[in-house]
Parts: sequence; structure tokens; C-alpha cells
Amino acid sequence: MHNIYMDNAATTFPKAPGVGAAVKNYIDNVGINVKRGTYSSAFSAGEVVLEVREMICRLFNFDNPDNVVFTMNITQSMNYLIKGILQAGDHCILSSMEHNAVMRPLSQLCSQRIEFSKVQCDRFGRLDVEDIKQHIKPNTKAVIMTHASNVCGTILPIYEIGKLCKAYNLNFIVDSAQTAGIYEIDFREMNADAVAFTGHKGLLGPQGIGGFVISNPLAKKMDSLICGGTGSASESEFQPDYLPDKFEPGTMNLPGIFGLHAALTYLMKTGIKSIRDEELRITQQFIEGILNMRGIRLAGLPGAQGRTAVVSIDFTKGDNGEVAYLLDKEYGIMTRCGLHCAPSAHKTLGTFPQGTVRFSFSHYNTIEEVKYAIDSIHKINKGL
Repeated sequence: MHNIYMDNAATTFPKAPGVGAAVKNYIDNVGINVKRGTYSSAFSAGEVVLEVREMICRLFNFDNPDNVVFTMNITQSMNYLIKGILQAGDHCILSSMEHNAVMRPLSQLCSQRIEFSKVQCDRFGRLDVEDIKQHIKPNTKAVIMTHASNVCGTILPIYEIGKLCKAYNLNFIVDSAQTAGIYEIDFREMNADAVAFTGHKGLLGPQGIGGFVISNPLAKKMDSLICGGTGSASESEFQPDYLPDKFEPGTMNLPGIFGLHAALTYLMKTGIKSIRDEELRITQQFIEGILNMRGIRLAGLPGAQGRTAVVSIDFTKGDNGEVAYLLDKEYGIMTRCGLHCAPSAHKTLGTFPQGTVRFSFSHYNTIEEVKYAIDSIHKINKGL
């Protein structure tokens, strides 16, 4: 029995070629900090950090690498943005498909007189931009949206939402966890004020490195969630107010940044469209193979159009947890079962509280593996 990894929405595996070597090279041969030392190796490491900022700018069509802020992951990025923007008396708007990286910080802020409204998506996870308008209030400060669902892969109309935010003078914050590195993201065309990203999913990098790209006007309005040493303005006991230092206290995850450098190099050489086309090709094959099976309900759209390579299945004749266990134990297929840190999305899709078995593909998966997965699902489903 061979093992097949189909849980790329959680974290991609394998990583891009060269990522592990880049992390090891930093630890074994570089090892120093940046913005602290005045020796040549510190400057050389700083050049790599700057290169990664510049690569992120190219990825998101942004023009200032100083406005690329590194964090641990997209959850930390969203906490920075949400808690830095919203103040007592403010209101924001989000979709019913949001991940708990958005929902939990906002729920926590309710005790500080901060309100939010959910725009209800349909049973396929689709959002009608016109529905946002009815939730706008005089105290609405921001719209915070995921680009695509981590449960069913449905893509939200981010560019249209950005136009609406510009028309109503609302800050627009985008969670790109499921789309960065797979779909083109144009910061300007999107009318975004900030785009949060993580390195370990579609960017094919290591865990523990993420960040956000932020506009100057929004950065000036925001408070820093964490303060501390930056290696700059050390004569002051106050956090610097310039970027990226304002939001980057403490020692960076330099092994992660070196790994992300290798991942982005591969990504740009291979091409986002090439990766996306391959992922959607195998996704379509998978959906066609399971769509008409009795006792199986597909959550989300019934085809590859309008989605990412994330497919969730509800086994109506049995327990989804048992199915995921059997897929792994009997067939070596690794998936993720449950509510995927997105209970609101599952309520929207009609799969709460039982959750789903989620298959999420990468361009490293093959048609042969997809056929094997379909056959395995058929065998398990017959026994339920």
C-alpha cells in the first residue's frame, strides 16, 4: 500500500524543490540575525529577506517591499489586521464562509463593543456582492473576506467586492490562504487595503512563515499588536512608526524566510497558471468520478469552474470520521475530516455538525492517484 497525500488545503506536501535545502543552509551555514549585526553575513542575510519582500510584491502586483510584513502565519496576520484596525463602536462585514482565523478574533472583540455582520452565501458557497450593501452601516469600517473557501473551494468575487468597498470608502482586507500561489492576486486591481498570506499552502513554503501586504494609509491608521526590539531606533522605547519595523518586533523566522525564498523562486519559474491548470484538471476528474455515487453528497460547486482544488464530501450513509480513518488505514489516502476550523462555512453548506471528508489536491498529485482515490471511495461507500 502506498501513501497518497490529499490534504494540501491544510499544508502543501511535498514542498517546492529546494525548500528543505534552503532552510538547512540557513541553519548550518548562515545562522545569524538581521538588522542587529554590522558584519557582512548579517547584511547578506538581510538581502535575502529583502528579495523575499520583493518577490511577494511581484506576486501581488504591489510596488513597495517595505509594506510587506512577515508574521508566523495567516492567523497571526489576520489578528494583526483585525485588532489593529477595529476600535470600540466599529462595525465590519464578512462572509458566512470565513475561517476561524477571522471569526475568532472578531468574536473576541465583541466584548469591546465591536460588531460584525455576516453576508449569507448560498448553499454552494457563492456570494452575491449586492447582498453586502444591506449590511453597510454608518459605523462600518471594513470588509474582511476570504478569497476562497477552505471547506469547498468556492471562490468569492473579490474584485467586485473591492470595487464596492472603494465606492463606500471601506477598508478591504483579503484572506488569501487558499489562493496565493494558485490564482493571480492583483493588490491594485482588487482595491485592497491589505492582503494576508501564508507561506505553507499554495506558496509551497515551510510552516511558520506568513505575512501581509498593506497600503500606507491603512498602516498609518493601525496600531501594532505586538511591540519590542526591531534593531532600529534603539534609542527610543517606543515602537517605530515606519514599515516594516512597526509590525515586525522581535527576531524573524529566518529559516522560514530562506525556505520561502526557494519556494517563490520555484513558483515563479513554474508559473501560477500552469500549477492551477493542473490542479483543476485533476479536481474535475475527481468530481466526475464521485458526483453520481449514491450515499455521497458533494459540498459546493459540481465542477472545477469557480473553485480551487478543494473538494468536500459528506457520506450520508455512514460516519465521515470512519470514512477518513478507512481511507488512511486501508488505502493510504490522507484527507482531513471534520469542520475544518470553519463552522460558519459548514452551516452555509448544510454540513454542520457532521462536517465532511475533505480532499485537497496539489499539482504534484496525479490522475492515477485520483482514480485510485475514486475507486477507494467506491469500495468504502459500498460497505457503509
